[in-house]
Amino acid sequence: MNILGKRYFFFALSLLLIVPGLFLLFRGGIPLSIDFTGGSLLELRFESAQPQPAEILAVYEDLGIKDAQAQTTSQGTYLIRSAFLDEAIRSQVTGKLTESIGANTVLRFDSVGPTIGKQVTQRGMLAVGIAALAVVIYITIVFNKIPHAFRYGVCAIIAMVHDVAIALSVAGYGRALFGWQVDVLFLTALLTVIGFSVQDKIVVFDRIRENSNTLRRWPFEALANHSIVQTLQRSINTQLMTVEFMLLALALFGGITLREFAVVLLIGLLSGTYSSIFIAAPILVVWENQEWKRWFKGGTQQPA
Repeated sequence: MNILGKRYFFFALSLLLIVPGLFLLFRGGIPLSIDFTGGSLLELRFESAQPQPAEILAVYEDLGIKDAQAQTTSQGTYLIRSAFLDEAIRSQVTGKLTESIGANTVLRFDSVGPTIGKQVTQRGMLAVGIAALAVVIYITIVFNKIPHAFRYGVCAIIAMVHDVAIALSVAGYGRALFGWQVDVLFLTALLTVIGFSVQDKIVVFDRIRENSNTLRRWPFEALANHSIVQTLQRSINTQLMTVEFMLLALALFGGITLREFAVVLLIGLLSGTYSSIFIAAPILVVWENQEWKRWFKGGTQQPA
């Protein structure tokens, strides 16, 4: 099975999935939720009436609350996101909804100030940066007995960025189709994807390291391809049996509140397995063969 021989096809496939998704996500600005921008989340259940979201938003607009968003859940409740509301304004909102639509029950009311939202953003970015640096250092130390150990760490990070880009693209498609927003649960899913992604890469690279001692006369590309084939069944079976079926059930039956989290995590972890086999090791082969010389200068491929 010559997986590495088709590496440029896999690179192109990833770009085809990532670029449109990122465009949809960043077009007009990232759709940040109240966890990042500050605001309020109100969940209501109406006792008898079943209004349209537009009727609820009209009440918010009458009270001078702009840019509110409302959606229904699978449990028949309503989630309304808006600018920051204190308890007094929240009471006005529920009172006005009672007058205009009907009696209702407040199931949840969360308010996050803009300062807290900024702290969440900064800490999330810091966590990702520290994780990436730790991965490079760890792989460089563990793989120090083989040539170019630093490359393994860098390739793992590049593949990890690929998985993050896939997760962001899923959010972009979700924004365009379902009005998804980037919230703390999305950040949690993103950090989980990073952790699982690095784990898979280390498994594949460790097999390359072991084979480097026993198959040292083999060309590096053949050795890497043989190592991928050896870990292929383990990577796929472990991922499917441990988390993917559970996440699929959560995405289908977990309700609207957890659906975005489950879908991003489901596809992100699939991407982690995919990139371990079809992205990380192929990038390492490209680096070892110095194939960019052939891309830009027309030179012949040089073995590492």
